[in-house]
Amino acid sequence: MPHYEIYMQRCLDLAILGAGKVSPNPMVGAVIVHNDQIIGEGYHQQYGQAHAEVNAVNQVLANFDNAEDLLRGSTIYVSLEPCAHYGKTPPCADLLIKHRIPQVVVGCRDPFAQVDGKGIEKLEAAGINVVVGVLEEECRFLNRRFFTKVQHQRPYVILKWAQTQDGFFAPDDNSQLWITGPESRKLVHQWRSEEDAILVGKNTAAIDNPQLNVRYGDGRSPKRVVIDRRLELSHDLHIFDQSVETFIFNEVKTDVDGKIKYIALEDFDRYVPQYILYQLYLQDIQSIIIEGGAHTLNSFIEAGVWDEARVFTGEATLTSGIKAPKINGIIADEIPIGADHLQIIYKK
Repeated sequence: MPHYEIYMQRCLDLAILGAGKVSPNPMVGAVIVHNDQIIGEGYHQQYGQAHAEVNAVNQVLANFDNAEDLLRGSTIYVSLEPCAHYGKTPPCADLLIKHRIPQVVVGCRDPFAQVDGKGIEKLEAAGINVVVGVLEEECRFLNRRFFTKVQHQRPYVILKWAQTQDGFFAPDDNSQLWITGPESRKLVHQWRSEEDAILVGKNTAAIDNPQLNVRYGDGRSPKRVVIDRRLELSHDLHIFDQSVETFIFNEVKTDVDGKIKYIALEDFDRYVPQYILYQLYLQDIQSIIIEGGAHTLNSFIEAGVWDEARVFTGEATLTSGIKAPKINGIIADEIPIGADHLQIIYKK
């Protein structure tokens, strides 16, 4: 099915354009083909708005006077199973049935309980030929955040840190040290715009006073998450500026102060990473970047609740200090970023 794969790859190329804009929905692309010619395409552009299939069909309707005839002789390719339920929008499966599109090629099934095969069943019950599993691995990888949230009831966890050439995370006197160059910092800000939230521990918040926004990139800033067990952080810090929704995990209180949400954990001695991730899941957060410090990163590594690590190695050396985290996983990529070296690692 080589021509199937060509059109499915186009679906994936379209779907990724929705990164950072559609969560907690998945990224989806759709392509409509008639006589080996693409006559319409679309992707899910914004959460709560039209899905990929709707945008693709609407493009055909807008561009062709004989659109209905064309659709009745077309194949639609979609990277994720068409939905079969009413959510923010009507079911996409119903739309394809309405326009009598005779064949639907699906990249992978949707694991969400209200879909999970029901869209495929509805299409087949209407007499539509459905092909499933074209570039399935690639389609699942694209929506690894969505799949993790649905199947594991937690956000997709990305660990990020910078280390020196000799493997240190930071000086041990709590002083600041820029390990990476401007190119890496700009890339990190762009990454932030693609994820739902960013997490740091109390010490990182106190020492670095980070803004945790995307001032060096494009897009919206993520929600902020801070671990402050005894609520010792000063309210003069940037994290309390009310600019974005911010979650403070602690053992003292559960309360709301504008955009600051305090969430008390009953047990701060065991399973803290797991409790935090489950609470964020309940807040509809689909993905999170954990940026430090070393103790916080290590707690998630030791708990085994991480999916991906992005590790920068700069040119600097320290000879002593706080050791960088150690991680075991599959090195998927190694990329030069300015003078720095970036490794992308996935959990086995």
